[in-house]
Amino acid sequence: MARIPHVASFFLFLTKLSFGQREVTVQKGPLFRAEGYPVSIGCNVTGHKGPSEQHFQWSVELATAPTRNVQIISTKDATFTYAVYAQRVQNKEIDIQRVQGNSVFLHISKLQMTDSGEYECDTPNTDGKYYGSYSAKTTLTVIPDTLSATMSSQTLSKDEGDPLELTCEVAKATAQHTHLSVTWYLMQDGERSPAIEIISLSKDFMLIPGLAYTERFAAGDVRLDKLGATAFRLSIRSLQPSDRGQLFCEATEWIQDPDETWTCIAKKQTDQTTLWIQPAVRDFQVNIMAKSTFTAGKPLELVCQVMGSDRDQQLQGFWFFNGSEMAFIDAGGVLVLKKDYKERASQGQLQVSKLSPKTFSLKIFAAGPEDEGTYSCAVAEVARAQMGSGHVLQRKQSADSFVSLRKPAARNVVVSTMDRQQAVWEGEALTLVCQVDGAESLLSVNWWHIPQDQIQPEFVVGMEQDGTVQLGASYRKPQNHANVRLEKRDWGTFQLEIMPTAVTDSGTYECRVSEKTQKPARELSWAQKLSITVKSLQSSLQVSLMSRQPQVTLTNPFDLSCLVMAGYSDLKVLLTVTWQFQLAGSQVFQRLIRITHNGTIEWGAVPTQFQKKTKVSQSPFRSQLLIHDATEEEAGVYRCEVEVYDRNSLHTSGSARASAISHPLRIAVTLPESKLKVNSNSQVQEVSINSNTDVECSILSRSTGNLQLAVIWYFSSISTNNASWLRILEMDQTNVVKFHTPRGKQKFYIEKLSQDLFQLRILNIGDSDQGRYRCSVQEWLLSTNGTWYQLGEETSGLTELKLRPTGSKVRVSKAYWAENATEHREVVIPCSLESSGNSASLFSVMWFRHRENSRSEMLVHLQHDGLLVYGEDGLQRHLYCYRSSPTDFVLKLHRVEMGDAGMYWCRVTEWQLHGTPSNLVNQSSDVSQHIVLTVLPSEPTFLSRICSSAPLFTFIFICLFVLFILLLISLLCLYWKARKLSTLSRNVQKDKALWMDLKGPRDILTDRSEEENDH
Repeated sequence: MARIPHVASFFLFLTKLSFGQREVTVQKGPLFRAEGYPVSIGCNVTGHKGPSEQHFQWSVELATAPTRNVQIISTKDATFTYAVYAQRVQNKEIDIQRVQGNSVFLHISKLQMTDSGEYECDTPNTDGKYYGSYSAKTTLTVIPDTLSATMSSQTLSKDEGDPLELTCEVAKATAQHTHLSVTWYLMQDGERSPAIEIISLSKDFMLIPGLAYTERFAAGDVRLDKLGATAFRLSIRSLQPSDRGQLFCEATEWIQDPDETWTCIAKKQTDQTTLWIQPAVRDFQVNIMAKSTFTAGKPLELVCQVMGSDRDQQLQGFWFFNGSEMAFIDAGGVLVLKKDYKERASQGQLQVSKLSPKTFSLKIFAAGPEDEGTYSCAVAEVARAQMGSGHVLQRKQSADSFVSLRKPAARNVVVSTMDRQQAVWEGEALTLVCQVDGAESLLSVNWWHIPQDQIQPEFVVGMEQDGTVQLGASYRKPQNHANVRLEKRDWGTFQLEIMPTAVTDSGTYECRVSEKTQKPARELSWAQKLSITVKSLQSSLQVSLMSRQPQVTLTNPFDLSCLVMAGYSDLKVLLTVTWQFQLAGSQVFQRLIRITHNGTIEWGAVPTQFQKKTKVSQSPFRSQLLIHDATEEEAGVYRCEVEVYDRNSLHTSGSARASAISHPLRIAVTLPESKLKVNSNSQVQEVSINSNTDVECSILSRSTGNLQLAVIWYFSSISTNNASWLRILEMDQTNVVKFHTPRGKQKFYIEKLSQDLFQLRILNIGDSDQGRYRCSVQEWLLSTNGTWYQLGEETSGLTELKLRPTGSKVRVSKAYWAENATEHREVVIPCSLESSGNSASLFSVMWFRHRENSRSEMLVHLQHDGLLVYGEDGLQRHLYCYRSSPTDFVLKLHRVEMGDAGMYWCRVTEWQLHGTPSNLVNQSSDVSQHIVLTVLPSEPTFLSRICSSAPLFTFIFICLFVLFILLLISLLCLYWKARKLSTLSRNVQKDKALWMDLKGPRDILTDRSEEENDH
């Protein structure tokens, strides 16, 4: 009966484990927030057995009325809110944000001084019965906003390379302990674009440059200095054009909440300072190059060249004819033509282009008498700008160049071509001249064409004596690609021009000249043939792609060259080059960039950053693609496609005469090789209790370039027997410090002493700080797309930290001891001290065990105050540790099992009070000799054999149960028969007594004598 309460307690314990208790938690207070700024308070409920989505109600006991509970807002009841908060809840100034079904945040967007008080989060019960907590409280204190950030608004005009210093005043008067962070920003396009971070001083007093200013900060060109208590000065040693815009300073005030997180409570910005930067200008000259004469119908080209400047400039080009502007090209390559020249350009008769960043071209494909005159050009340099064109820095005019028309000289040939070549390329003009010698007279001419592999001639064109021109049937069709022109240059020279030509124009051309005479009246004719071959542009077109760097290191540039090889490289054909790109892992080529024949650049569906770092240079029969700052996004397969046009095909069909695609070329982007090395020497430091010490992490060598380092510190305690490492804190590649232990901010401090030396400071060293420390250094590279790449990681040597002993050294007996124990018996393992030590000393003991094919494990820890801590749950039922005397410790195993065999040992630690009563110092510790425990199997009995076999035990149990039932039935049957016999016996006796009463004594005697005789 005495065990019943214990059984009831056990079932109550199981109930708690199975069902748990309802618990409501709210963000730990007190919380301090500034007036006019938002606050968010979290509330969470666990252990509930109702629906997964719980309801929450917020109320407050204001500091102005601490005895009155004012209802604010509820997720369940819209009428829950009191009138004092109704308007703010309706305007969403106070709101509840549900994070999960059992977790919410109370948001107040703009705090008032009257909002100070004790806030309560209540969760209505959904469990059917009350078990646990249903509400929690936290305190919110609204403090005045004392943060200020000031800087006088001004407009500054600077030259490129000038220094700049700006100062902002930041002050606060908060009574609580707060930190400040200050950041300088630059806005280049007003409020239309996000502000660019220049440099900031974090709340942890660390200088962090913005991504755009990282390299200039490392070079010392950008600085942020704190002058006195409130002044923060931004210094830029040498201004660049990209620094132009509006600069301002932003101050943020931070407070540390009880959960050790830092929260922003106030933020202020100063007025803006407008900065204008005049770029540096270098003088240059402009020259115009052109031939002094030209032939009618032939191309006329003029080139405008910039001379005397060796830097990258934004240039605009102007063309003038007889003093009037005819064309303009801006710095971005946009062409503007005057009305008359716009029509000629649309017909393919005129082209204005930019051959290179400093070369402009004016080309008239078929010059005429109207093109004779004075030409000049002008070039203007403009300032670079983010959007649109900037203002003009300087403009230079070339000298005038007069170009005159040259009359073609007569040729004394019968039938020939203009250039005396009997082979022309497809698309070229074919000009045939038929010359008649002799006296001047009226002549008529007919041209015939015999195509290749045919014998039947075709009539092309003819001219009568009166100048009437008649075209052949096939050349009169509108859809015919040929444009045939017959011209009489003088009385005996007839010129046939076919432009443009096609491959089908190959064959034999015959000129038949006729003359009619009056006396006698007859017609004389003469004929001559000439064989002409029209070569296909496609036949000799070949495109090859090459690169000097098929394997590119990350952030390095690489270039590809698309070479066009053709037999007509001397022709003035027009090329359109399309660069195609196949992303790694894809099967489809997509268009990267297309440079048309007139210089227009068309981008494909590629990311914007691809356009910013891609440069294409174009020259006749060659295109070069240059990509700066290579990243993994540019790794893949490239190829180029070339389309060949002539001016006539552009005006007629608009399709290319020929096209070809190069072979694919794969570009691989690899990470640079890391040269990081960290000092691997190990050392031991012995320090005093409650003192501070430093552990250094030294870098012996590192890779060059714009690389950043991340440092991670690890700790391994010597109190445990395994070699597990705990990450305690780290400084990442952006200099942000993260702590990984609850008391890390109070215990550790990391400092970067130089580019190659980091230091970990350990404060107020205690016993738990003893152990091994090491650092891990990572080398990171930041690509232009904002992605971080880890190049390498090196680990330093170990620094072992030990406390300097302050008293006697504890000694544990090293006597060898072994034990053979029988299974299921009790075993006692001793651990003895050689002396009891100082009377003021306290001792703790830890028992360890190592089993075969297993790692060492801590079994139980008897602390200096007598508290037992087991290494694993469930060991308390199997073993027990206690101190039997001042020098003896005992480990008792209740029922030894075969798995308990192995080596056992103890570690005894001596403790003494140091300073305050709660500060115990680890004096020293010692480990005993390993004790070998061997477990022998016990002899099995008959009952143990039966119990050990589950099938046999079940069979015997069923047989005994059946026999018990049969025995019970037998007993019931015997009992029933005994009662029946007893009843019959009583009835016989009654009948016998009645019969004797009816007879007399004699009859009785007679009967008895008869009975005796019978017997």
